[in-house]
Amino acid sequence: MPSPPPDPLPGPPAASDLSSLARELSALPPSCGPVRLIGVDGYAGSGKTTLAARLAAALGGAPVLHLDDIASHAELFGWTDRLLEQVIAPLARGEDARYAPYDWRARAFGAPRTLPAAPVVIVEGVGAGRRALRPWLARLLWMDVPREEAWARGRSRDGAEQRDFWAGWVEAERRHFAEDPSRPFAEQLVQQLPEGYMVLVGPAGIPGTDQTLTEGDGPSAMC
Repeated sequence: MPSPPPDPLPGPPAASDLSSLARELSALPPSCGPVRLIGVDGYAGSGKTTLAARLAAALGGAPVLHLDDIASHAELFGWTDRLLEQVIAPLARGEDARYAPYDWRARAFGAPRTLPAAPVVIVEGVGAGRRALRPWLARLLWMDVPREEAWARGRSRDGAEQRDFWAGWVEAERRHFAEDPSRPFAEQLVQQLPEGYMVLVGPAGIPGTDQTLTEGDGPSAMC
């Protein structure tokens, strides 16, 4: 069982921008062929996409794979094989990946899209820290927002048009995390502040450190 995170250091931690976290992630050993694969997981509506975009920018334009492009109406969480075949296997060989992104309005997979085998690649979405993917991750970040708060954000964001979808999604997400939890395996927890983020040592801990990390990155987002 992973050890609990250490108590924060006394006093308010100093803020910085996401560049320090980006440098830390860039210095990790490759985890998937030549790629350092960084997972960003959390409940739907917790802010994973926004964090991933800001972190990618701090990394100098790192590629981002959105798991919404891998999932589908028919397979909300049953997409592991497609992810491993279309993305993980080629990256592990040092090759660019090509995957067919799903169009949630057309309910069909679109034209293939390329994901470069860059030094750092971010995978964001519910299930980015799932059991089958963790062996390929250099670091797992968990967007630490309570699930009811995250779901309320998501419902507000998507509006009445997606009310029925959200009803089914919430139950599917509950089942997924009950069967295959991610948070206990996260090396770092990310919490939103009025401005930016606070990055804390997660339940899995970070080898070689026992400190609380803080990152600031402008106004926080709710998506």
